[in-house]
Amino acid sequence: MIHPTAIVDPGAEIDSNVEIGPYSVIAGDVKIHAGTIIGPHVTIDQYTTIGADCKIFQHAAIGAVPQDLKFGGEKSVVKIGRGTTVREFVTIHRGTEAGGGITEIGEENFLMAYTHIAHDCLTGQKVIFANAATLAGHIRVGDCATLGAFVAVHQFVRIGDYAFIGGVTGVTKDIPPYVLASGTPRARLHGLNAVGLKRHGFSTETMHALKRTYRILFRLELTLNEGIERVAAEVDQIPEVVNFIEFIKSSERGITR
Repeated sequence: MIHPTAIVDPGAEIDSNVEIGPYSVIAGDVKIHAGTIIGPHVTIDQYTTIGADCKIFQHAAIGAVPQDLKFGGEKSVVKIGRGTTVREFVTIHRGTEAGGGITEIGEENFLMAYTHIAHDCLTGQKVIFANAATLAGHIRVGDCATLGAFVAVHQFVRIGDYAFIGGVTGVTKDIPPYVLASGTPRARLHGLNAVGLKRHGFSTETMHALKRTYRILFRLELTLNEGIERVAAEVDQIPEVVNFIEFIKSSERGITR
């Protein structure tokens, strides 16, 4: 299953049910699990682990040292979860000691062409990155979030579960879960991600509670603290509402409004 022109370091651990295409280069200290397909001209550098049933398309570059001037050559890793698709010319960089030493892509992510994932980023499950979406370092992306084409996210920003960010948007502050955001040069909120939530099976009752929460927080010209107090008093504290509020309370960069 390994093309004769591919270069695979003897120190790499490759499952027998892995396919590696022409001219790909696999370094030592790499682990690739069963069912994964590596296309042609792919580079996978050391300290990278790729889960089962992934698809890595041509010219992707995974596990290179981070673009961080503070990086001192320390051991750090990249992990890619089961069932993830990495399309053409995607770049994913290793972590740094200061950022925890790991860049991790969750299960069933879909990284379209030219996506860039910088050092120390962590993504949840079923995240979609459209073409040329770009994460700076130390970013957290929640489950089932979607980033449109040419979205650029500032370092240390968090993006909540089920959030949708429209194309050509600059994200400099945290994006709460369940919302729509877009804007050039900087993101603004535009309501709930209603279509996405319905597609993921959210109930009418849950949608109603989230809509009330959003309205109180972002449409009544309250401070966030005032809004949080009103949500606690007026909205059923279902898990999704609690997640929404806790995300806002824990923000360090500030919340996109």
